[in-house]
Formats: sequence, C-alpha cells, structure tokens
Amino acid sequence: MHLAYPAVLSALLFCTGLYGVLARRNAILVLMSVELMLNAVNLNLVAFDVWLSRAAEETLHSGQALTLFTIAIAAAEIGIGLAIVLAVHRNRGTADIDKLRDTAEGHDPDTSDDDARTAEQATESGRTGKAEATA
Repeated sequence: MHLAYPAVLSALLFCTGLYGVLARRNAILVLMSVELMLNAVNLNLVAFDVWLSRAAEETLHSGQALTLFTIAIAAAEIGIGLAIVLAVHRNRGTADIDKLRDTAEGHDPDTSDDDARTAEQATESGRTGKAEATA
C-alpha cells in the first residue's frame, strides 16, 4: 500500500476535526473533534513508521510507541475535559461555549447595556422618591 492513502485519510480526518472545533458550540462536540484530530495524527505516525521501517534495516517502531503515548494522554485529556464540562453543565445549566463565555465576562445575554442602565436609573429614582416621602 502506498503512503499516500493513509496520509490523505489522515488529512481528511484532521480537517474534519478542525472544522468541528471551529464550527461547533457544544463543549462535548468540541472535545470529540479534538479527539478526531489526535487520531488523525496517530494514523499519520503509524503510517510513516511502517514506511520508514521498510526503508531502514533497523526497526525501532518509534512512531508506534509515540502513538501509544499519545493515546494514553488523549484518554486522560478526554476524561478530565469531560469531568470539567459536566461540572460546568451542572453549575450553569448549559454546555454552550458562547453562553459560558458571556456568563464568565459578567454580561447577561438577555439584556443589553442600555436596558441595564435604565433599570439602574429607575432603581435610583425610586430610592430618592422613598427617601423624600419618609422625610
């Protein structure tokens, strides 16, 4: 088998994962897309390791060993990432990345800055009215 076949498949998997990271708004789908990208890299490592072992007399299989380390790190990463996403979903009620960004910055996505200013001014005028009524 030629080296081009797994390389093209790896490039397609990586581009699919990159699209998933850039286009998706759900944190779990973003994590799955990152895993797809890591698997594309693993496929590339194994394909080049097999190709280079045919050319060289010694077969160390360093690409396959690196792939095993990458799989172990990816498993730990997805476990920790999923735990964080579930904890955030439990606390905030959503796993949407845009909504999480808005709540982290302190903005309420339902109200604009003008609505917040008018509500604040109405609260202040109500306080002064009550103070004058009690005096």
